[in-house]
Amino acid sequence: MEPVSTSVSVAMWIAFWVIVLAALFIDLAVLNKHHGKVTIKEAAVMVCAWVSLAVLFGGTIWLVEGPNHALEFFTGYVLEYSLSVDNMFVFIMIFGYFAIPSHLQPKALLWGILGAVIMRFIFIFIGVKLISAFSWTIYVFGALLIFTAAKMLLQKEDDNFDPSQSFILKVFKKIMPIKTDYHGENFFIKEAGKWFATPLFATVLVIEMSDLIFAVDSIPAVLSITQDTFLVYSSNIFAIIGLRSLYFLLSGMATKFPYLKYGLSVILFFVGVKMIISRFFHIPVVASLGVIVGILVLSVLASRFFPPKEEQAG
Repeated sequence: MEPVSTSVSVAMWIAFWVIVLAALFIDLAVLNKHHGKVTIKEAAVMVCAWVSLAVLFGGTIWLVEGPNHALEFFTGYVLEYSLSVDNMFVFIMIFGYFAIPSHLQPKALLWGILGAVIMRFIFIFIGVKLISAFSWTIYVFGALLIFTAAKMLLQKEDDNFDPSQSFILKVFKKIMPIKTDYHGENFFIKEAGKWFATPLFATVLVIEMSDLIFAVDSIPAVLSITQDTFLVYSSNIFAIIGLRSLYFLLSGMATKFPYLKYGLSVILFFVGVKMIISRFFHIPVVASLGVIVGILVLSVLASRFFPPKEEQAG
C-alpha cells in the first residue's frame, strides 16, 4: 500500500472542526432536552441526521480534494461505524452493570466520546508514523485484525464483556473509593473530609478503557484503506460523534441482529488480509467499500429473515 498524500488544505481541517463542534453542541442540547428518554423513532432520526452530515462532508471532500479522497473517507467511515455497533453493545452492558439512570446516560456518553476523540487522534498519528517509518508494521496490524476476527467469531455468548473485571476500574479503586449511590451529575463528592468517586465517573472510566481496546482494532482497519491522517481521523470522528444517538437506537433493539457479530468478524478478516497483501496486490477502494457494505447488508438480512432457531421459538 502506497502512502497517500497528507497535503489536505488547512481550510478542510478548520471546516471539519467547526462542523464537529457545532454538531456536538446541537446533539447535546437535543439529548439534554429529552433527559435521556429517547424513543427508538427519535434515535433513528438523530442517527440519520449524523449519517447525512457525514455524507455531506464526504461530498465536500469530493469537490475540494477529489473523488479518490472522498471514496477513502466514505470507506473508512462505513468501516468504523459498523465496528462501532459492537462497541455500543458493550456500552449497554456497562450501563446495565452500573445501573446508570437514563437521565445520566447522555452525560456519561458525552465524556466517553470526548475522550475517544482525543485518544483516536493520538492512536492515528502514531499508527501513520509507524507505517511510514517501518513498513513491516502493516503486517503486524493485519495479523492483529485477523486474530481479532477469529476471536470475535469463536467468542461464546457467556464470554461477554464484564465491567467488574475492567483493569482500569480495579486500579482506580486502589487510588480512590467509589460510592455505590449517585449524587446527581457529580463525578466526585467529599464526605467527612474524604473524596469519593461516584458510579457515574466509574462508568466513564470503563467506557474510555473499552474504547481504547476497540481502537486497537478499528484504527488499523481504517489504515488498511488509507494512511492519510486527515481522512483516517475525520472518518473515525464522524463515526464516533454519532455514537450517542446510535446507542439509544441499539439499546432498544439490541437483539434484532444476531448475525451482525459474524458479519463484523468477516469484515475484520477481510481488511486484515487486505493489509497483509497490500504490498503485492492492491484492492481498489471502491471494491473494499462494496465488500464491507455487502457483508453488512447480508448479515442484517440474514438476521431478519433467517433468525436462529432459539429466537424463532421465542
